[in-house]
This record gives sequence, structure tokens and C-alpha cells, in this order.
Amino acid sequence: MRPRRSVSTASAWRPPRSHKASSTENSLNSGVILDLATIDNGDLSLDSLDRTLPEWRIHLRTSPAQVLDRITGVEVAVTNKVPIRSDHLAAVAGRLQLIAVAATGTDVVDLRAAREHGVTVCNLRNYCSESVAQHVLAMILNLATGMPWYDRRVRAGDWTVAGQFTLHDRPIRELSRMSLGIIGYGTLGRAVARRARSIGMHVLVGERRGVKPRANRLGFGDLVANVDVVSIHCPLTAETRGMFDLETLRSMRRGAFVINAARGGIVDEQALAEALRAGYIAGAGVDVLSEEPPGPDHPLLAPDIPNLLLTPHNAWASIAARQACVDQLTAVIGGFQRGQPINRVV
Repeated sequence: MRPRRSVSTASAWRPPRSHKASSTENSLNSGVILDLATIDNGDLSLDSLDRTLPEWRIHLRTSPAQVLDRITGVEVAVTNKVPIRSDHLAAVAGRLQLIAVAATGTDVVDLRAAREHGVTVCNLRNYCSESVAQHVLAMILNLATGMPWYDRRVRAGDWTVAGQFTLHDRPIRELSRMSLGIIGYGTLGRAVARRARSIGMHVLVGERRGVKPRANRLGFGDLVANVDVVSIHCPLTAETRGMFDLETLRSMRRGAFVINAARGGIVDEQALAEALRAGYIAGAGVDVLSEEPPGPDHPLLAPDIPNLLLTPHNAWASIAARQACVDQLTAVIGGFQRGQPINRVV
């Protein structure tokens, strides 16, 4: 894809290559990537994706006001987090054939409108489970050992004036003596469970709130009240929005941690801030927020919230996972060209 590191208004172009499409193939000539910067830092190979189409228009970022102009005149649109609305789809009906979402969640596309206008929508699946599971385990380890807080104290000079060889006045806990409850036991939940078991944690699986427990699973209330760590791996839906409200957080053990690397909005962020301040739970690790990026007045950015780890929605973003994202986009476009779409949502 050339030039790979152009400014967002520049386009990359390849001379058209001759290709005779069969009756079962979809002939595609041009595509646009709306937000390449959310995937590539210049450290990935985009060669295979480049070769899928004769012409690519590449944009590092795209504002809502720029979407229509940028998807006009192409057959393929790739988006990670740039919304493509019903009015956009109506305006490009008849030309746009495929939207490839560079993520698993497809809420950035109006799927009903895509169906109405004959636009195929495909997503990515199971490309970042190793990265997310690693991130979740790192959050649990940091909360259990207090490592970020001890690091800050050493740099602040507390160890220098301690008068003894060690500092251990913030509790240090051993994971082999702790239990982990998982809400959402799909690919990601299972990946986290495998790692937790490998270091001796006792793993339990719970249902979402309001769901009758299946065999070998605990009801939501029973799980959150009886484990040392809850890790969330379910999608954001009407049923899961606000699932971890103040009432739920207060029902947890006072020494418990909650980890959210799933979707912002599943945890009520104002309630989490209150629960941490009040000591209803011992700590939290959060990688996703309901507003991304957050505004400066976001409740979890307040300076007085104790025992909170915040990361900028990058649990998924190892180099290997981002390369897998590009490679799966290549497969999605290739499958559509052959008349055999993969990961089809619409």
C-alpha cells in the first residue's frame, strides 16, 4: 500500500491490473481505509492487503463530516471505529459493495440500511484473544502486587527515607490463593481462564445478570459476591449496559477486583469511581470506557480515585494481533471477490 505513511488526505494508488471475473465473482476496483491509524503505527506489513485491489485510498483518520466524500466512488470501505450511517449508505447505493469492519463489533455500521441497499458487511473474529488475555492477566497481577503504586513510591523517594530495607504496607496478594469469576465465556473469556488456571487461580464462570444459570455456571449474583476477581468479556447490549452498577459493586467482596476489557458501558463508571473511593471493592482495571477518548471531566479521570488502573483501549493491540487484523481483512476482501464472503454479518 503506497504511500503507507501519507497524511490523512492523501491517497495511495496502484495502476489497474487486468482481471476477468467469473460469474460467481465480485469485481472490485477501488477501496478506502477510513482510519488506518487505529490499526497501524507503521510497524505492520500491509503488502497482502495492498494487492487485493488495484486502487486504495488511505486515510489515517476520518471525521464524521468526511465520511460520505471518502466512501463515494469506491466498492470497498474499511472502517474500524468510523461510523457509516444510513444516509451515507443511501447516497452510495449501487457502487459500494462491501464494508469490512476492522473489529469484531459492528455497531459502527447501520446494518439495517446496509441490508436494504445490498451492501455486504463482514467483521473480524478471534484475532486478538492472546493480546487481550495477556492484558487482563497483567492488570490482575498489578492490582494484586501493587507494583504500579510501589514503583511510584520508590520514585517519590519513600524507599530512600524508609529506614529499612523493604516497603510492603500496601497488601501484596498471591494469585494462587485467589478466585477468578468470568462473565462472558467465549473465545476471550476462555483465553483468560486458561492463563489464570496456569498460575493457580480457581476459575468460576457466571451468567450475565438476569440469565438463568446453565450447568457448570453460577448465577450472576452468586458469582460476583463470592470471587476475588471478576473479569468481564461479554458484549455491550441493552441487557448488559450498566450491569455493574453501584448495587452490584457493593455486593462484591471488599477485597475484590473488577476488570473490564470488554466494552465501556457495561460498568457504570460513576458508580465504579464511588465504589473505589468508598472501599466497597479493592481495585479495578479498566481498558474501555463509554466515551473514547474520554473528556477531561470523565469520572474515572478524577485524581482522587484509589487503586484504579486505566489503559487506553489497547488490550487488543499487540503487534501480532494488529497484523492478524490486517491479514484477516485481506481474507475478508478476497473471500468477497471470490463470491464466498467470510465473517459475514449482513
